[in-house]
Amino acid sequence: MAPSSRLHPAFRRMRKSVLAQGLLRPGDSVLVACSGGPDSVALLHLLLELSRDIPFSISVAHFNHRLRPQAAADERFVQDMSLAMDLPYYAGRADVRAAAKKMGLGIEEAGRRLRYEFLERAAAEAGASKIASGHHRDDQAETVLMRLLRGTGLTGLAGIPAIRGVIIRPLLELGRDEILDYLRDRKLPWRTDNSNRDQKFLRNKIRHKLVPYLEKYFAPAVIRSLARLAAVSRDEDEFLERAVRTAARRAITRKAGETFLDANALRKLHPAIARRAVRIFLLSLKGDLRDVSFDDVDAVRAMEDGAELPLSKTLNLRRRRGRIGRRKAPTPAPRAFALLWDGRGELPVPVAGLKYRGRFAGASAAREFIEAVSSAKSRRALRLLDDAAGCVLDAAGLDFPLLVRNRRPGDRYRPFGAPGGKKLKEVLRAKGVPEAERGVRPVFISGTEIVWVQGLPASENHKVTARTKKILRIAAVPAGTDSEERKRS
Repeated sequence: MAPSSRLHPAFRRMRKSVLAQGLLRPGDSVLVACSGGPDSVALLHLLLELSRDIPFSISVAHFNHRLRPQAAADERFVQDMSLAMDLPYYAGRADVRAAAKKMGLGIEEAGRRLRYEFLERAAAEAGASKIASGHHRDDQAETVLMRLLRGTGLTGLAGIPAIRGVIIRPLLELGRDEILDYLRDRKLPWRTDNSNRDQKFLRNKIRHKLVPYLEKYFAPAVIRSLARLAAVSRDEDEFLERAVRTAARRAITRKAGETFLDANALRKLHPAIARRAVRIFLLSLKGDLRDVSFDDVDAVRAMEDGAELPLSKTLNLRRRRGRIGRRKAPTPAPRAFALLWDGRGELPVPVAGLKYRGRFAGASAAREFIEAVSSAKSRRALRLLDDAAGCVLDAAGLDFPLLVRNRRPGDRYRPFGAPGGKKLKEVLRAKGVPEAERGVRPVFISGTEIVWVQGLPASENHKVTARTKKILRIAAVPAGTDSEERKRS
């Protein structure tokens, strides 16, 4: 290692930061993302110096966005530099402009996604456990300002993290001036990207107009102040994030592979905690929080029962029975069917995958039925009261043939024990019948009145009583069931 008298201040600061935050440890393998610009060139050389002090291996990766005429020359520059330093080199290329159009994204966002996808592949190929990026303190300040202008919370003010997953940023506590001073002191060349001065991009406008204006007229040390704000915000954000996990565990549930947010539990939380719980919920659904705004989060919090909220092309939410979850794609409308049945023999209903067996019996069977169901603890009573397996109706008031069809808008039904009729849709929902099944459940109709729907109690108006002289027993069985089972009662 070079004598301590020759250590550059930028190296000392970087080394202190790396050690304090545990960014690198002996034996690590690091892939350095290098564009050829001053930041990434300085990062590569600083890490090479540091590797003489903390033994770790280095490889280099360059991604060519094919956005500028100089892109090929940048790629050759990084390749030549890597070879001169005897470091493994990996190159990736993509037509970012075409990809952005295809993906429906801005050029910056498309380039970022493609670049990080390449870096992850290159890291895997190189056997690298970490990917080093050249973000520095000025980048941090610009990021905080960008987020302030767009409207952000504490998480946004936390800015760019020094470590996220396998990505590390060893230069985050160094300023741009310190980096350039290091390069000049070491007489190191770098490439200049003229697009960094194109002020149609918000970051460049902040860098070249807003920051100099703030430094000149308001705060000469605005870069350091904003970087300090990011550091404080990150500490407080991490503390709150740990605190919200307990609340989130109570409000967010998972059932049958789906994630739900308890809206009632959410409303009992302090707004600061509730917003974070919503963000955790959305993260579990989306996989990231990109394009999730403050207004989106509050819109989720304000959802009423029955409300739907489209957050993106791929994520629609619905609140139902106090739970907020992903709204599934609409179930295709079931094929309509209408069949006539005299109540005898079997009635196949292919759409439902079932067939129905009917059998008439007299007054003695009616009395046996009443006695059986009166003994609530008997096995036979439980079987006879299984509304999904069948029903028993007073046949005297039935108008044959029965019409058997699927549910229609406006259908009303009064099941056994109900004080009056209700919309069949609401009765099925209250019974917990899955939405996908409601349109194929056969509805049995006498004249204009619904007398039974599989899964619901028989009609109140056609229940079996002590005065019943004749009953119709209907049994529902899977379509493939052997006909010898008819003898079962």
